[in-house]
Amino acid sequence: MFFDVFSFFTLIILTLLSVIVSHASNSSSSSTCVVKDKEEDAELGEMATMESWIGLVNRIQRACTVLGDYGGDSALPTLWDALPSVVVVGGQSSGKSSVLESIVGRDFLPRGSGIVTRRPLVLQLQKTEPGREEYAEFLHLPKKKFSDFSMVRKEIEDETNSLTGRLKQISPVPIHLSIYSPNVVNLTLIDLPGLTKVAVEGQPESIVQEIETMVRTYVEKPNCIILAITSANRDIATSDAIKLSREVDPTGERTFGVLTKLDLMDKGTNALEVLEGRSYRLHHPWVGVVNRSQADINKNIDMIIARRREREFFASSVDYRHLAGKMGSEHLAKLLSKHLESLIKTRMPGIACLINKSIDEIEAELHQLGKPVAIDSGAHLHTILELCSAFDLVFKDHLHGGRPGGDRICSVFDNQLPHALRRLPFDRYLSLQNVRKVISEADGYQPHLIAPEHGYRRLIEVAVNYFRGPAEASVDAVHSILKELVRRSLAETQELKRFPTLQAEVSRAANEALERFREDSKTTTLRLVDMESSYITVDFFRRLLQDDEKGGIPPAAASIDRYAETHFHQIASNITSYIRMVSETLRNSIPKSVVHCQVREAKRSILDYFYVQLGQMKGNQLAALLNEDPALRERRQQCIKRLELHKSARDEIDSVSWS
Repeated sequence: MFFDVFSFFTLIILTLLSVIVSHASNSSSSSTCVVKDKEEDAELGEMATMESWIGLVNRIQRACTVLGDYGGDSALPTLWDALPSVVVVGGQSSGKSSVLESIVGRDFLPRGSGIVTRRPLVLQLQKTEPGREEYAEFLHLPKKKFSDFSMVRKEIEDETNSLTGRLKQISPVPIHLSIYSPNVVNLTLIDLPGLTKVAVEGQPESIVQEIETMVRTYVEKPNCIILAITSANRDIATSDAIKLSREVDPTGERTFGVLTKLDLMDKGTNALEVLEGRSYRLHHPWVGVVNRSQADINKNIDMIIARRREREFFASSVDYRHLAGKMGSEHLAKLLSKHLESLIKTRMPGIACLINKSIDEIEAELHQLGKPVAIDSGAHLHTILELCSAFDLVFKDHLHGGRPGGDRICSVFDNQLPHALRRLPFDRYLSLQNVRKVISEADGYQPHLIAPEHGYRRLIEVAVNYFRGPAEASVDAVHSILKELVRRSLAETQELKRFPTLQAEVSRAANEALERFREDSKTTTLRLVDMESSYITVDFFRRLLQDDEKGGIPPAAASIDRYAETHFHQIASNITSYIRMVSETLRNSIPKSVVHCQVREAKRSILDYFYVQLGQMKGNQLAALLNEDPALRERRQQCIKRLELHKSARDEIDSVSWS
């Protein structure tokens, strides 16, 4: 009985203990699952953020290639050079291709002797959800997916040869390859031709320098992360990649060192001096990798197996097992991805400012270059008339004083004309000897009775003719100024610079119009002079006689001795007074004639006759006038593409959260 009770209570206690333990276990398990779920969510969130930033740069890089921005010494604002990127640099046979294939986990790069990589390869890796099919896409074949990676290798070779030919030439135009796989991290790498010291058969000797120049244009950029690939079985001091990175990044802040072929080192040796940073220190830790051997490649050893062997090598190596967690291609890919994402996030505000500044600069240049020319005749005529109107406005601006030059016309009337009038040789012409000669010749066989009227008229007519010279000189001086203003206006009409043929035609038409205006002006102005000699103002001489009478001089005193010197002096004095009056009259009327016939007409109708000619032209003739300078046309196309690139980049940046 006692044992039955004891057994019963023992059973109850054991049951209770079992329940408590089970509850505690379930609570612990639930808590662990929650923590694990949170960690996974955090990791997925971090991956999504990383994907958005790296994906942003990927999209901008693709747009750069499509729209012709490859960086370098471009005459236009370049976006390519400002984008953060990881550039793979190494000498030939350094294991560069094997490192890239290990990171991707696929065998897809061309192989062979000599220079295999002859164009930059922008390799964009994008992580997909587990279980998704791996595939690749080329930017130049946007609708074609490659699931067979041997075909990816062939396409790289074919696309390279399409630009460089089969003579081992190189080209700076990149090939864009995107690989979508659950076995990669979000990362963009730019593979460049391997540095070499000797040109192979069929290549020019200059290719060695050309490759180094191409590599330098990438690694010199401050936003470039340098992935320097060096073989472990060679002296680090002879590494081409390390030598170049030291020159462009002396502090080592932008350089990640990768040591390949650790498994091929001589027995009894290791690379710890380098990997631990004692031999050559970088800001970032060195990463050692073990790639497939040539025998493995020949046997088509799977990359997944190769990755497992790499992990096993470091885990089992006496020399490297303490560094195993920081070695291998998988660790390298994660390290680069994280650093690239951080760099992009840091530099993106500055890139956004650069983009906005470049947009303003390109739009200003496009405004100066003008819009593209339409193709129909009506649009051609409209464009030509607009351009002529622009020239006409600039020309009028010169005349009105908005631009310099028009004031020189005033100088002709205020300085040149009065000076020319003062220099006329009236003193010599109206000398006592010449007056006596003219008066005597005018009298002929019948001497004058009271006053030598015929002599007066002849002296005045000849004297007035002297004014023709200053009158013509004024017309020609204003004509020269107007021609110079036409030349300046053509040069200052920015819109016309695009069309040298039209510019020449406008110049021709304007100068022909000025010639017509000059002839009209010369005719009118000389007619003013002729009018002065055609009709003498008699009242002027009557007033002279009246003044003489008031002064007590008898009216006929001059006729007492028609051969006396005083008689001829009086005639010369009277004519001089009259000529002064005529000079003052012409000094005021010549400018009016010149301005009316030349300046006013130039303002009103300098291109009127050209407009009539335009109305009679056929479509092909109008199109010929708008034959744009090819250099300007090419420049506009470049600006339009570059503006499209920068605006699309701005939109891409605006679409990404800056958190």
